[in-house]
Amino acid sequence: MPISASDDIDVLEKAKRLLAPDYVPSEDEEYMNERQQTYFRMLLLEWKRSIHSAAGQTLQSLQDGPIREADLTDRASSETDWGIELRTRDRQRKLVSKIDAALRRIDSGEYGYCEVTGDPIGLRRLIARPVATMTVEAQEAHERREKISRDD
Repeated sequence: MPISASDDIDVLEKAKRLLAPDYVPSEDEEYMNERQQTYFRMLLLEWKRSIHSAAGQTLQSLQDGPIREADLTDRASSETDWGIELRTRDRQRKLVSKIDAALRRIDSGEYGYCEVTGDPIGLRRLIARPVATMTVEAQEAHERREKISRDD
């Protein structure tokens, strides 16, 4: 039986809990200091490891054999579950690329700064979405432009 998509919803939260519980980046510190960069690097690496682990479990389930339900309804239900599981893994594959890009930005000193404006993205946004590349304002403007171009 495949791993359910709901098992993966809290992967980021689990990764946060595995980090040192005695430190969470604070607005009282210098923005993107070495300790914050280390925190986000470890968070991103743990998140990536968790995704790879879940993907390995899915792969193992696929290798264990085909769906063998005799009842057509049960088989259809299982195939639907597998389809959802595989779409989830595909989204996570794309997420791993974003995680790798965020790690490269940490290495180059660009992490935490908006790729559009150059302004700090903000700790609260990065804690919620460590792969963020834009400030909330820049992201909203980007989404508005995207919606307008889709509507044309």
